[in-house]
Amino acid sequence: MEVNTQSVNFNVDQKLVNFIQKRMDKLDVFYDRVVHSDVYLKVQKTSMKENKIAEIKVHVPGDEFVVKKQCKTFEEAIDSAASSLERVLTKRKQKLRAYI
Repeated sequence: MEVNTQSVNFNVDQKLVNFIQKRMDKLDVFYDRVVHSDVYLKVQKTSMKENKIAEIKVHVPGDEFVVKKQCKTFEEAIDSAASSLERVLTKRKQKLRAYI
């Protein structure tokens, strides 16, 4: 799957990009018609420890799913958002099967 990673106001490490790619590739198991995905990484300037925001947009034929998570680390936020996307894509797949 093609994954576009964009970071806002900081440079992203290559290890984080590899982690994102590997985690997003696992979504193909749940729904194989994913066209591409966009990952936006942001750091919110607050006094809270949970200031890392990951927003993932997944493009499928005829629709687009967006999940946004805020956690202490980017890895945790990506993992949490990907888990939410797994549930959404599984629901989409079951819904399409009902029409076949």
